[in-house]
Formats: sequence, C-alpha cells, structure tokens
Amino acid sequence: MNAYYTVKSWGKLARWQLRRLSTARRWGWREMQRMPAVLGNAMPKSGSHLIIQVLQGLTRLGPFTNPGFPPVTRGEDNHKLSEAEILANIQRMRPGDIGYGYISAQEPFLTALSGSGRATIFVYRDPRDMIVSHIFYATQMHPRHWMRRYYTEQLSTMEERIDAAIKGVQEPGSELTPIRQRYLGYLGWLEQPGVLSLRFEDLILERSAAFGQLLDYLEERGFSPRLPRSQAISILEQAIAPKKSGTFRKGKPGNWREHFTDRNIATFKEHTGDLLLRLGYENSLDW
Repeated sequence: MNAYYTVKSWGKLARWQLRRLSTARRWGWREMQRMPAVLGNAMPKSGSHLIIQVLQGLTRLGPFTNPGFPPVTRGEDNHKLSEAEILANIQRMRPGDIGYGYISAQEPFLTALSGSGRATIFVYRDPRDMIVSHIFYATQMHPRHWMRRYYTEQLSTMEERIDAAIKGVQEPGSELTPIRQRYLGYLGWLEQPGVLSLRFEDLILERSAAFGQLLDYLEERGFSPRLPRSQAISILEQAIAPKKSGTFRKGKPGNWREHFTDRNIATFKEHTGDLLLRLGYENSLDW
C-alpha cells in the first residue's frame, strides 16, 4: 500500500477512536461495552450495501459506532486482503462497532464470527438475480471490472453472458468461478446457529418483518432498544438510501425473469442441481 493510502488508513483509525468516544459519551461507556460487534456479510452483488446501510442505522438506536472502514475483506486501496489480514480486521472490531464484508463460510471465520460478543448477519440472494446484477455491474457500472472486456468483446448477447456466469469462465485475466461453486463457499453460514441469515428479497419486500428479526437477534446479544419497536423499525428503514450506493442499479427481486432465456434456464438447471432448493427459492427442480 502506497504512502497516500497508508496516511488515509491512519486517519480513519484516528476517526474511529473519536467516534467511539463520542458514542460512549452519548450512551454511556458501560452500555457500549455490552454491545456485540456487528458485521454484515454477503456475497458480492447480493445485498452487502443494503445491509451495511441498515446496520449503520443502528447508531441512532443505541451505542453502536460506524468506524467508516472499507469492507473487512478489502484494503484501503480496494485490494483483496489475505486470510490473516481479514481475520485481523475482524478481531480489531470492538463492542458496538459495525462492519461488513464478503467472507466465505470457512475457518477461522466461522469461529471468529459466531462466538460471544459477535453479531453476524448473513444476507443471501436468489442466484439468478445475482447473476443479472453481476453482469450489469461489470458491463455498465464498473469500467475496470475484470470481466468487462470478456463480456463485451468476447460475447455479444445477454444470453451468452448469463450462460458464462452460470458455467464459469477460464479465460486468462477473466476467470470466473461457476455460480454453484461460488454459492457453496457461503452456504455454511446458513447452518451457523449464532448467525442471523436474511434473504435479500425479504429486506426489500418484507422489510418490517426482517428488521424485527434483526432487532430480536441483537436483543439476544445485549442490545436493549430504548424506542418502541415500530419506531426503531422506521429508523432502520430511513437508513436505506439506494442512490448513495455506487453499485445500485435495480435491486428488484425476480428481475432475472426479464433476462433469462429458455436456454439460460436449461443451463442453470444443468449446472446448479439442487442449489435453489437448498436456498429455498424453489420447491422442486421443475420451475
């Protein structure tokens, strides 16, 4: 990391401490120490920016702090961190801190994010919608995305791009893991009793119920809201500002139906097996 990002990182560390002091003054040091460290976790293009906005709304409800750091999986210059660096970022979080990241379900992360003093919210999304979101992000929103040239120069139709995202790509410089394999790396979070798993679609369509689950989960871990439940849910809803997310496009559940062709559906079924059943998005393989 060059000098600019090093200095920027130091500045954020100092700001984090000042924010914690401010939180302690407002809510009380002892009350803040009772809070869990809260981390929103998701696969890329599956609701990470939505859940971090919701979690940042907690700072209006109790002694929580938004440190203002990048995802725990990324450096200040946006490079991918090593496993040891990610773990160090997780362990650095103090009571009441709020963070987010893209962390697969493997050790040492399962233990680090499931134990005492932790509150981990895992958000997952219909893989079909995730594929569509990924393709639009790579081709229209992120000029330096590693898949952009492949999608726009090697492929000419949305149908071809969807098939490629399903099956994976081995093109040098444009490697993409098959969609089933990508999801299998995260499914373990659904089996962790200390982790709250929420569907992206519920955060959009069943928001009050999803936020109620979140508040119940946090109360089990030491949070005692001072506001009525309805008011607390309203504050969390107000925290959502899609236009402030640099990755926002549509976020509409079921949008895949506007882009998947019959061939894409056949390809998806062939290459993903029972993935949708395991995630609860379909009741049978005949969809």
